[in-house]
Amino acid sequence: MSHPMKFPSGLFLSFAASGLALHAADFQINQATEFARCVPTAAKVAKLAGDLGFIEGPVWIKAGALLVFSDIPNDELKQWSATGGVKTFRQPSQNANGNTLDREGRLVTCEHSGRRVAIQDQAGAVKTIVDSFAGKKFNSPNDVVVKSDGTLYFTDPDYGLKTNPTTKQKEGREQAGNFVYRHEPKTGQTTALVRDFVQPNGLAFSPDEKILYIADSGAPKHIRRFDVAADGSLTGGQVFCTIDVGGPDGIRVDQAGRVWSSAGDGVQIFSPAGSLIGKILVPESPANLCFGGDDGQTLFITARKSLYAIKVAVSGAGR
Repeated sequence: MSHPMKFPSGLFLSFAASGLALHAADFQINQATEFARCVPTAAKVAKLAGDLGFIEGPVWIKAGALLVFSDIPNDELKQWSATGGVKTFRQPSQNANGNTLDREGRLVTCEHSGRRVAIQDQAGAVKTIVDSFAGKKFNSPNDVVVKSDGTLYFTDPDYGLKTNPTTKQKEGREQAGNFVYRHEPKTGQTTALVRDFVQPNGLAFSPDEKILYIADSGAPKHIRRFDVAADGSLTGGQVFCTIDVGGPDGIRVDQAGRVWSSAGDGVQIFSPAGSLIGKILVPESPANLCFGGDDGQTLFITARKSLYAIKVAVSGAGR
């Protein structure tokens, strides 16, 4: 039977009637009461689109009732809507990865081959926000968040750099490591905040912006917790949780401060104390996720070659 999910503009989309694949409500529940606060028991994972390249960086644009996401190998930003399905949003995209919105609703994008963080203005023009640190190019900016004061925090692993088949070294590397940065658009100042990650990846603020969670998708496969000082600097950095299947990539925080992380087996949900509440199991391994839809309670999941969604009971922090 079809299970209706409420999508933008009050539209109820019947998955079965629209030819979308429904998947059973496959959950791993560790804390039943808490999990029920996150995901309705009757919720189902729906496949919205497939046959893509490798998709990442979903962001919900409320003004247009659109989900924008990256197809990295196809050098394209895609868009999905309940009425129009999947279409091209921007191409080329400089092998875009992570996306977010700034405080004015403009699209901010991390570009692998562009080796920069860029912004698209309301007229559609794409401009560089920042593309270097200490006079040297970034590796391949991966994911970005914007604080309420307009400052940007972003990660710069080396996934987007080509590996020399003979030396096994990354070609074109200019930075000494894979760092986490803060950029102040008003002054143009960029600071390397954390230098000890293997592969810094997804990042997300707590609802009050006093905590910044950052995923390490390298060998540690964990998420770390940093305290955010008044001047924007970070302290702490203790391990918040470890992903037990695959590794963390994109992460989000809901309005109650729970951390939702992509993992090899689906989406894993953690309490603010770092304990595993449960998992939403997904047919393909997710790379990233975001909250969206007209009420903010649809979880969109980019998973390898396919886009999935599930109705949840919460919305994201900062909505």
